[in-house]
Amino acid sequence: MKKIVKFFKSLGPGLITGASDDDPSGIVIYAQAGAFSGYKLLWTAPFITPFMIAIQEMCARIGMVTGHGLIGTMRRHYPPLLLWIVASSVFIANTINVGADLAAMSSSTQLLLPFSTPLITVFYSTLILILLLFFSYRKITNIFRWLTISLLAYVFAAIISRPDWTQVFYSTIIPSISFDRQTLLLIVAILGTTISPYLFFWQASEEAEDRASKDEIDRRRYVQVVSKGELRSMEHDVTIGMIFSNLVMYFIITTVAATLYKAGIYNLESAEQAALALRPLAGDASFLLFTLGIVGTGLLAIPVLAGSAAYAISEARGRSEGFSTPVAKSKIFYAVLVSATILGTGFTFLGISPFRALFITGVLYGILSPFLILIVLDLANRKTVMGDKTNGIVSNIFGVAILVLLSAAAVGALVL
Repeated sequence: MKKIVKFFKSLGPGLITGASDDDPSGIVIYAQAGAFSGYKLLWTAPFITPFMIAIQEMCARIGMVTGHGLIGTMRRHYPPLLLWIVASSVFIANTINVGADLAAMSSSTQLLLPFSTPLITVFYSTLILILLLFFSYRKITNIFRWLTISLLAYVFAAIISRPDWTQVFYSTIIPSISFDRQTLLLIVAILGTTISPYLFFWQASEEAEDRASKDEIDRRRYVQVVSKGELRSMEHDVTIGMIFSNLVMYFIITTVAATLYKAGIYNLESAEQAALALRPLAGDASFLLFTLGIVGTGLLAIPVLAGSAAYAISEARGRSEGFSTPVAKSKIFYAVLVSATILGTGFTFLGISPFRALFITGVLYGILSPFLILIVLDLANRKTVMGDKTNGIVSNIFGVAILVLLSAAAVGALVL
């Protein structure tokens, strides 16, 4: 047991990044995939995993080698207008996503506790702000790390739902694609949800900040000294994080396919609707696990969403600020962090459905993702940026492949 705890504590930003990818908004997409297509789209989880690992490893390496996040590195190589378009887009999309996640958390909590939606929403946003403003960087990352355990709820929920494991295995290794509009849109949505731009910014900035908090970087150096051992450790962390992320997606689809799809419930518009529908089909335990999982993932994802927006804006202003520096010395970072959380909270009171908010962020992310991947590929291949730590051929193959795939998905979303 001690070895497991030690191993868990040794994991870094990669695990947190991967876990935060399974936010309440993402759960809606995965649940809808299971409800509409049953087990048929399970193959997307192993298919997407190597692409996620490749792009997140590039972002992490950029953060480690430069000592700056993506925007901070872009600032030295791209025009200011382009920089601010990207940073502003991330802030807007992430803030809306914060609102959608808070709404999902509040609605899910109402299934368990008799409190009003406004009260629950304000409680969660206040709790998150207290955590981010008054706890040290080390304590914050430790809390995030332990919050990832909440995602195991979906593994247990899948087991309790008693799926057809033969069909699960078959659908995992044999891709099945129906070329109808709804299935194609679901595949596009899964791609856009799992490979989200905010993860790029968070991963790079957290790697830089993680090293800064250990006094392992010198901001005056343009290219940091990074050992092969450090790179291997980072690659290991990112790989585990992305595999964990997609395993959770896999088990969410499995749970819903084994219950809702089997019962003829083919359409969902919210994560809490999925949880509520599970109760009569899979019992109280599955319902409770699914509901608590929504709350746990929200508590992890919202700080990542607000934090990546804060990193983007503060780095665009030329400031090296983050969770490891005091509030008084990181005024821009924390101002953006608080603004994104408060605006996201306010967004929930506008009466816009979380599903609609998810659609808006999906469009913004879908347009932004291919463009950002192109920038990541460019930076990761520049010797003036990366020194001798530029991309290898395998990274470039996967990077170009996911660029083409997401570009096609973005076009497909507009056409479909």
